[in-house]
Amino acid sequence: MPRLSKRVVDASAPKDKDYVIWDDELPGFGLRVFRSGKRSYVLQYRALGRSRRYTIGLHGIWTPETARQEARVQLGRIAKGDNPAEERQLDHNAITIKELCDLYRADLHAGLILGKGGRPKKASTISTDLGRMQRHLIPLVGTRRVKDFTKADANRVMKDIMAGKTKVCVKTSKLRGKAIVRGGAGTASRTIGLLGGIMTYAVEAGIIEINPVHGVRKPKDQVRQRRLTEEEYRVLGRILAAAARQEKYETTAAIIRQIALTGCRRSEIITLKWADVDADGSCLRLSESKEGASVRPIGLPVVEYLEARWEASFGTFVFPGLGDDNAFGAFPNHWEQIFKGSALSDVTPHVLRHSFASIANDLGFTEVTIAALVGHSKGSVTSKYIHTLDTALVMAADTIAGYIQGLLDGIEFKHTAYALDRPSRKAALSRFLARARRGRASDSPDELAA
Repeated sequence: MPRLSKRVVDASAPKDKDYVIWDDELPGFGLRVFRSGKRSYVLQYRALGRSRRYTIGLHGIWTPETARQEARVQLGRIAKGDNPAEERQLDHNAITIKELCDLYRADLHAGLILGKGGRPKKASTISTDLGRMQRHLIPLVGTRRVKDFTKADANRVMKDIMAGKTKVCVKTSKLRGKAIVRGGAGTASRTIGLLGGIMTYAVEAGIIEINPVHGVRKPKDQVRQRRLTEEEYRVLGRILAAAARQEKYETTAAIIRQIALTGCRRSEIITLKWADVDADGSCLRLSESKEGASVRPIGLPVVEYLEARWEASFGTFVFPGLGDDNAFGAFPNHWEQIFKGSALSDVTPHVLRHSFASIANDLGFTEVTIAALVGHSKGSVTSKYIHTLDTALVMAADTIAGYIQGLLDGIEFKHTAYALDRPSRKAALSRFLARARRGRASDSPDELAA
């Protein structure tokens, strides 16, 4: 075997099949000649009882001498227990962000990705996650290998989304026509949050050791401060009354009114089923909500409306759609048409929910009471509160719903439900103590206004 030199390499000619010219000075170092005429430098060695071949590189890019030097470096690593051929194979097989998203997507659909409260993510949340992956993450970093992804890369993704680099018009299954994906700070914050969850999934799967998104400073999401004033409630009442007189908008107006009177989320009222309505208990027993199963006390105005609607109802849903036993589906378009050009054109269903909570606060109800009424997650405190103080919650729901209904109907209120003058407070406390002496010590101070 000759010593591999430029003259030996240049003299090598292709044959009917590939062959290797081994160097006679450095064991395992050789030149592989392909029948196509291509030539590359290789290193043959043993690791873990197996013969392995490591390709250094093509002749022309590498010279015999530089390839020999690289072979010596690799032999030194092999002597220390490294396995360069296996490392390169693992490197070639390293999955990309897109492939990781595919794995995550499969487990999402299988119910293996848990959300709030350790429950599988809801279908609506899965749809949102898939949209963020498809419209932001994959276009920006889909081809990047997960093991090479860094915190700096995550910061660039966030800034690109904030700058609108992923802005696009797309067709969706939920909307007629096209929707515009705009990006912005809110979208960037939520998408980076999702990416962090995907990277945690990769850590748990053993794909990477450290989550590179951990510690990324996300932009503060838009804080929703908008609430309706009493005059705006009266304007809303007039708008809904006008809409209800049109057959096309009658159902939508009813849905909007019930959102305002209950503080429920839009989806909770639109998809409300009769099986979830407990009129005798004056509550909605939602089998599914953002926080899982949830009990929502409702005021007397809502109870009476649902009882009246039940008389002429059919099917599963309180607000049925046009199809075979499905929920009402025209709400988004109708909402836009009803409020377009009005003084409340900037109002959203969440504003009604936020306004309900704000009215409750104005009337003097405690934070834990409000959390129970609107279905906020407050841990074990709220859970126990709902199950042990139903009467107090129903009374609170009556007060708030009655107050908001009065505003919608144009009634002027001079005083809130809770009197703040000292004589009234003393009288209320006396009533509470009298009840306690009669064995009703479990009554809540929230009942003082009763």
